[in-house]
Amino acid sequence: MAVLVIAEVPVQTQPGYEMLRGLLKDALKESSGFILHTAFATDDGWRIIELWQSKEDSYRFYAKNIVPNLPPGIHPKRTVQELHHVLTA
Repeated sequence: MAVLVIAEVPVQTQPGYEMLRGLLKDALKESSGFILHTAFATDDGWRIIELWQSKEDSYRFYAKNIVPNLPPGIHPKRTVQELHHVLTA
């Protein structure tokens, strides 16, 4: 079942986000189950929103690619919501 992943990343800066995005964008695009990634600044950091084909696909990518590359002091708070329906173009 498809899932929506929201990561709240307090104290993240735009340069910090851009650094991680640069390191991981190819791996993300090639990752099994990946559908969509978007991100934007918030009052206290960054919010990252992703769609995945399954919770397992999302967890696998996060554990293998995100966790080892997080800078010191950056601790995303992730929520995962199973989706009833996803419609794409």
